[in-house]
Amino acid sequence: MKAEILCVGTEILLGDIVNTNAAFLSRELAKMGINVYRQTVVGDNANRLKASLRDALDKNDIVITSGGLGPTYDDLTKETAAALFGLELKLDEASKETIENFLKMTHRKITPTLMKQAYLPDGSYALKNDCGTAPGVYLEKNGKVLVMLPGPPRELQPMFLNYAEPKLMKLTEKTMVSHMVHIFDIGESTVETQLREMMTTMTNPTVAPYAKDGEVTVRVTAFADSETAAEAMIKPVIDEIQTIIGNKHIYGIDVPNLQTALVQKLKACGKKIATAESLTGGLISKRITEVSGSSEVFECGICSYSNRIKNKVLGVPQETLDKYTEYSAETAAAMAEGVRRLSGAAIGISTTGIAGPGGGTDEKPVGLVYVGISTEHKSDARELHLSRGFGDERELIRYLASSHALYLALDELKDQFGQ
Repeated sequence: MKAEILCVGTEILLGDIVNTNAAFLSRELAKMGINVYRQTVVGDNANRLKASLRDALDKNDIVITSGGLGPTYDDLTKETAAALFGLELKLDEASKETIENFLKMTHRKITPTLMKQAYLPDGSYALKNDCGTAPGVYLEKNGKVLVMLPGPPRELQPMFLNYAEPKLMKLTEKTMVSHMVHIFDIGESTVETQLREMMTTMTNPTVAPYAKDGEVTVRVTAFADSETAAEAMIKPVIDEIQTIIGNKHIYGIDVPNLQTALVQKLKACGKKIATAESLTGGLISKRITEVSGSSEVFECGICSYSNRIKNKVLGVPQETLDKYTEYSAETAAAMAEGVRRLSGAAIGISTTGIAGPGGGTDEKPVGLVYVGISTEHKSDARELHLSRGFGDERELIRYLASSHALYLALDELKDQFGQ
């Protein structure tokens, strides 16, 4: 079955808000085996909305809208859909009661404007709103399905999952399952070259790469009659990808991010980590502590921007700083060793370098970064060149440096304790 997502709201077109609803709905529809052929955004204009809605219904079996169900004059989605189908708007008593109860509970006045939301196209079904006043709408007519959802994500998401999805599931006999293979330290072009044959010849499952800052995600997707059957189709494909790419560069399957993979591995190994950061300014510590349960594995983070702190707190020898400067592998290794020694953690990681946009030289340009690591058995550092030539890349360089530090620690744990 083909579907289109039609998001309504001038604020989306103006860029005042990010359209997260389309991404959420696409993911959920894909899980049900419903193919999203197009995502459209239209402003709060009755004529343009009517034209977009008519076009979407002409070309698709299912259309899902978000936004335009509220009480204000520019909330036009229900009215436009009803006119398009030649239906009257009628008061839905159950929705009226729900809205009244919600307003009483939140100590708000019941007004005719708010009660406008209880009027639905004749013959449609109300989708309960557990987090707001505007009910959603499920309408089947002329062989088409139209699902109208409110705009706020905190209202749309539970409404879709709890009330719209069960109805839509009855329309499809297929299930789609996807798994994400997360790859670091090799570029998108390399991944594409290595997996090109799989990407171009496989139709079910499919293999598709997605590039992010510093890493690549490969999505493997299968359609089948059941989740079990889809999983059985996907497993050998992921096994082949692991063989081709190598587990050194694959930091996880379906893991949210590098920091989560690292925290999980630290927990599994019973080890702790500490950080000493210069150019990243605490970003590594921030990313680690974003992960729930990181308190079990994170000892401390020292933001040692000045050479005085590198020397006095971390114990980086002054002669190292004088001879090699703060932007060096020797300093990075000594920083990692110093924070490991101070904290008693099993692993110390560090960053130092030039994030720019100023401060670079021909010998030590902007984007030159050293990531250090220290364990009981070694203290070492890796030289990186992270500039992409885009001008002011300060935050990108800092983020990439933090990712390399997380990856270096994870790779060390893999070497010591296996996959």
